[in-house]
Amino acid sequence: MDIKVLGPGCGNCVRLEKHTREALADLGASADIEKVTDYGQIMSYGVMATPGLVVDGRVVVSGSVPNAKAIAQLLAPLTPRA
Repeated sequence: MDIKVLGPGCGNCVRLEKHTREALADLGASADIEKVTDYGQIMSYGVMATPGLVVDGRVVVSGSVPNAKAIAQLLAPLTPRA
């Protein structure tokens, strides 16, 4: 699973990354998490409000910081099963 946190590095971006890592831990999953701070790249995903969360090329969160439980619900269907 490839995850990108989109945003300039603000407090909300940091919280979104933290919540995403917590969600992955709760699911027992692992993923590469990349921070994307370049506005051109952020806009290439169609994200107009940061922070944004992109999973495997698909924007799943934009302009908000869901808690770890909500992110886990978004990631669960995308997480490979053993």
